[in-house]
Amino acid sequence: MSSIQTVWDFLRKYKYFVVLAFFAIVVGFVDEDSFWDRHKRLQEIDALKYEMRTYQDRYDRDTKALEALENDPEAVVRVAREKFFMKYPDEDVYVVMDAAQESQATAEHEESN
Repeated sequence: MSSIQTVWDFLRKYKYFVVLAFFAIVVGFVDEDSFWDRHKRLQEIDALKYEMRTYQDRYDRDTKALEALENDPEAVVRVAREKFFMKYPDEDVYVVMDAAQESQATAEHEESN
C-alpha cells in the first residue's frame, strides 16, 4: 500500500507537470493529427512537389522536342540518325558506345517497338 501512496503523493505534488506531459504525448504522437503525422505528411508533400517538378521539366523538354520535330525537317533527320541509327543509302555508319550507352539504347529501342 505504501507504493500506491507514494505514486499518489507524486501525482498530487506534480499534477500540472503530469497533465502537461500527458497532453504533450497525446498531441505529439498518439492523436491522428499529431505533430509526428503532420511532419511525415509534410515530407511526403515535399517529395511529391519534387516529383511534379521533375515531370514538368520532362514534359517541357518533350514538348520542345515534339515542336522541333513538327516544324524542322532537319530535326527529324537528326533524331532518325541518332536514335534509330538510320543512314543514307550511300554512307557507312559506325556507332561507338560504352556498355552503359549500349544497354540504354537497346532498352529504348525495345520500348519503341
